[in-house]
Amino acid sequence: MTRPVPLLLVALALAVPLSLLTGRIWIDPASTANAAVILGELRLPRALLALVVGGGLGAAGAAMQGYLRNPLADPGLFGVAPGAALGAVVSLWFGYAASPLLLPLFALAGAGGAMALLALLAGRTAGVALFTLAGVMIASFAGALTSLVISLAPNAFAQSEIVTWLMGALTDRGWPDVALAAPLTLAGLVLLRLAGPALDALTLGETAARSLGVNPARLQWLLIAGVGLTVGSGVAVAGVVGFVGLIVPHLVRPLTDRYPSSLIVPSALAGALLVLLADMACRVLPLVTELRLGIALSLIGAPFFLHLLLRMRRGFA
Repeated sequence: MTRPVPLLLVALALAVPLSLLTGRIWIDPASTANAAVILGELRLPRALLALVVGGGLGAAGAAMQGYLRNPLADPGLFGVAPGAALGAVVSLWFGYAASPLLLPLFALAGAGGAMALLALLAGRTAGVALFTLAGVMIASFAGALTSLVISLAPNAFAQSEIVTWLMGALTDRGWPDVALAAPLTLAGLVLLRLAGPALDALTLGETAARSLGVNPARLQWLLIAGVGLTVGSGVAVAGVVGFVGLIVPHLVRPLTDRYPSSLIVPSALAGALLVLLADMACRVLPLVTELRLGIALSLIGAPFFLHLLLRMRRGFA
C-alpha cells in the first residue's frame, strides 16, 4: 500500500457522509421528512456514481501518462471517451433519452467501437508513437461525427438535449446507473493494475522494456480494455467529464515513488474524491440551475493544465 492510499481512504470516509447531507436542502436525518428515501434513492447512488466515475477516470489517466510517458496525457486522447460520447449522442438523436438503458448501452457500444478501431490501427507490434497517433485520429473523427449529429438534430429541443448531456452531470442518476457502471469500472481497474509492472519497465524505454520481457501487444490490450471499460462506462452514465485523468496523477505523484504501478490505485482514489467534491460543489452553488459537473471540472482543470504548461516551459528554458 503506497503512502497516499490511507490518507485518501480517510478523506473519502469523511467526504461520503458529508455528500449525503449536502445539497440545496441540507438533510438532517433526525428531523427531515422522508430523509431515508432521499438519502437511499437519490443521494447515495449519486455519491457512489461519483466515486465510480472519478475512480475510473483517475486510474485511466495515471496509466495513460505512464504508457505515453507524457504528463499531459488524458483519457480522451485514446478516443474512447469521444467514441462513447458519439454513441450517446446518436441515441439522443433517435430519441432514446427516456430509456434508462438504451443511452448508456449506445455509449458503451461507441466506446467499444473506438477500442476495436484503436486495436486494429495500432496492430500487434505498434510502438507508442503510432498508438498515440491512432488514438488522436479516432478522437478527432469521433468529435467530428458528434458535431455532425448535433447539426442534424431533428429539432431545437433535441439539439439542446444533446448539448446539455455532453456537459456531463450526475443529476437524476440512480441505482441502475451504479449497477451498470460499477462492475465495468472495477474490471477496468483490475486490467490497468495488471499493466502496472509493464508500465514500470517502459519508463526505461521501449527497447529496455522488451529486453526485460515486456510483451508490447499484451500491454496494449490491457490498456485498451482497461481504459475502454473505465472511461466508457463513466461517459455512459455521466456524460463527458474531463480533466480528472489529467489532474489527479499530478496531485498524488509527489506522494509516491513515481512509478506508474504505484500511481494507479492512489489516482483512482483521488479521482473518486475529486469528482465527489466537485459534485457537492455543483449542488450547493447558489445558481438558478445546478452547475453541470463537466463544466465545474473544466473550470478547475483548464487553469491546472495552464499551470503544467508554464511549469514545463520553465523546465525547457
